Amino acid sequence: MIEKKFDALEQRYIELEKLLSDPSVIAQTDNYRKYSREHAGLSQVISRYREYRRVAEELKTLEELKNSEDSEMRTMASAESDGLLEKKERLTDELRLSLIVPDPNDSKDIIIEIRAGTGGEEAALFAGDLFRMYCRYAESKNWKVELIDSNPTGLGGFKEVIFGVAGANVWRHFKFERGTHRVQRVPETEASGRVHTSAVTVAVLPEAEEVEVGIRPDDLRIDTYRSSGAGGQHVNKTESAIRITHLPTNIVVACQDERSQIKNRAKAMKLLLAKILELRQKEQEQAIMSDRRQQVGSGDRSEKIRTYNFPQNRITDHRINYSLHRLKEVLEGDLEELVNALVKDEQQRKLAE
Repeated sequence: MIEKKFDALEQRYIELEKLLSDPSVIAQTDNYRKYSREHAGLSQVISRYREYRRVAEELKTLEELKNSEDSEMRTMASAESDGLLEKKERLTDELRLSLIVPDPNDSKDIIIEIRAGTGGEEAALFAGDLFRMYCRYAESKNWKVELIDSNPTGLGGFKEVIFGVAGANVWRHFKFERGTHRVQRVPETEASGRVHTSAVTVAVLPEAEEVEVGIRPDDLRIDTYRSSGAGGQHVNKTESAIRITHLPTNIVVACQDERSQIKNRAKAMKLLLAKILELRQKEQEQAIMSDRRQQVGSGDRSEKIRTYNFPQNRITDHRINYSLHRLKEVLEGDLEELVNALVKDEQQRKLAE
């Protein structure tokens, strides 16, 4: 019965409310943050379940009134029960969806890496377009964007740009962006008007806590060097840039966007933790899921997931064969329709399983 599962969730929700008002828990920042996220994740589900329960109680009362000796009362009860039955069915469907096992990364903040692929300067320009698109989408959701590292080109594009996004359920919305994004358009530098095809890769990494990854100081080699590029004399003349190598995995990260060496080190560590967590999760997934490639948003960076066709004003997501003729609006940050279609497809597959 659906009620038993949600009764247990409601008890956990009540328990979390007590924990969040406990001074000893409030004093423990990490635990308080963890409980707050769990509470926030359950809030909407419990609200919906309580509405479902209220509707079920009203229907029970109306069923009793249908047996009343008063004909007007029977008619009224019958008329009201029809609308409530529809509402109960809708709430039941919504509750079934909420029983889908959530992605463990859903509540985590993320780090996004955009890299220009085939296509030279045109690919770099499109990497810049994607960066601005994601920033505008994040802004529309009131999420915080923080630049971690970048390698800009002279024409306003990026060979590489790495940034963090923090906010409610950012992973749930951005995880579908992982993969190769292909663009078809006439480059600004193309005199003949010929359409070029270029590619950009996007990686989306869930942020990790140090305790999750378990890094030892001996596992790290930390180098400092002078920053290059924009930033003024201070940045270029001091060794504020940081490069960290994780020796067991040979993962290397760097950050030079901040004037402060301390800030660059903090950002680089955040990126390193995310990369190590991603590596371990992939190893675990490969061990227990042989059909990983069949899933939407597998994260394979060689996988072409989407095409942006400028001449036809069309954007197509190849994983679900879904197209929109609103390319300009999407690049301005209006990703909601695409994201919702991908979320719905994922939900349907999980329910089928």
